[in-house]
Amino acid sequence: MNSPTDPLLRPQVDSSRVPFWAYTDPQLHAQELNRIFYGAHWNYVGLLAEIPQLGDFKKSQVGEREVIMVKDHVHPTQKDIDHGIRVVENRCAHRGVRFCQKTHGNQRSFVCPYHQWAYKLNGDLGGLPFKDGVERDGQIQGGMPKDFDLKQHGLNRLKVEVLHGLVFATFDHNAQPLHDYLGPKILPWVERIFKSRELTLLGYNRQRIPGNWKLMMENIKDPYHPGLLHTWFVTFGLWRADQRSRMVMDDLGRHAVMISQRNEGGGGAVTQGVTSFKPNMKLHDDRLLDIVQEPWWTIPDPAELSKSITPSVTMITLFPSLIIQQQVNSLSTRQIIPNGHGQFDFVWTHFGFKDDTPEMTRRRLRQANLFGPAGYVSADDGEVIEFSQAGFEQFNSDGLRQGETLCELGGKEVAMTDHMVTETLIRGMYQYWNEVMGHA
Repeated sequence: MNSPTDPLLRPQVDSSRVPFWAYTDPQLHAQELNRIFYGAHWNYVGLLAEIPQLGDFKKSQVGEREVIMVKDHVHPTQKDIDHGIRVVENRCAHRGVRFCQKTHGNQRSFVCPYHQWAYKLNGDLGGLPFKDGVERDGQIQGGMPKDFDLKQHGLNRLKVEVLHGLVFATFDHNAQPLHDYLGPKILPWVERIFKSRELTLLGYNRQRIPGNWKLMMENIKDPYHPGLLHTWFVTFGLWRADQRSRMVMDDLGRHAVMISQRNEGGGGAVTQGVTSFKPNMKLHDDRLLDIVQEPWWTIPDPAELSKSITPSVTMITLFPSLIIQQQVNSLSTRQIIPNGHGQFDFVWTHFGFKDDTPEMTRRRLRQANLFGPAGYVSADDGEVIEFSQAGFEQFNSDGLRQGETLCELGGKEVAMTDHMVTETLIRGMYQYWNEVMGHA
């Protein structure tokens, strides 16, 4: 499939076929940043549990722009929306310096090291050296112009909403409310994990994956591969094609939930010819799969799913930057941070609940070893994404922008299903992507 140089002039793309240039074109990547990450989309930046005290901050990113999530005084009219959380761009209003270098900390204010411009926690400019000039020999020399207004030179503020401890931000202050952005089909699955619960922070993993950022969104919208690629999943019954499952998406196709109920593993027709299935594989430490069903493992809307399913796995993808993982007792957020068209940073934040027993906390930490950069499962995903990007780049090396992926498992339509032998969630995402990028 040849394509014009300008991505916005390219022809409509069938969402069951994704052209290789969608992963390799630098110009398209720049358009994605502006239209998606810096546009009217909500981006995950962190958890309330990471900044519990006044002045606590965490450095994060929206797209390729660094931001700072900070705990400020709570404004009475906004306490139920932003909880006193501010998100400001890490860029001095004076000369554009990235003034904050620490990943976490506590500050009464932020001061740029270059010229000492000082900002309040809410991003307002509090003061600057020599604003009124310097007196010498009875005369004032230099200083800012008479009409210089501190209020007009604060940090770039993002719009913020907090949902049950999850902090989201957007550069577009006219973006729709977060509840509407997630929609009625997806929001209940987020609330199933987070609503009315206080989180505790268990730790982080971080990795850089040499692949286009969309490939990770695809990976977690793809129920086809887990029971084939991952030895752990198919051998120990964590995710197999014969399990009770459901694929849910919002009305636009951009957000999704993959839902499944664990079985006991073993053989059967679903494992015949599957090279990743290891029937004789045993654990040296059975505690790694010491799985305990929790009271909240229920379905939020019985009308949407058969009552016979008890989800032990829910993988939520909130376009464009967040994956929420419940894999048995392991819980984490995964933040996707683009870094050029051919690589992205992937940040795992593992968490539990404040009322967890010490035994449950240890269980969550043990099961977290299945995931992360060196996880028994997730290491496979990072590697295969690298292989995918290499294939795209190789095929496009002649500059002709040819080749496309095939996403036709389960048909070409975009619809929710009650099985996992489908690529419908990937098609849904690219149906939306085509629209927002102007290809539809």
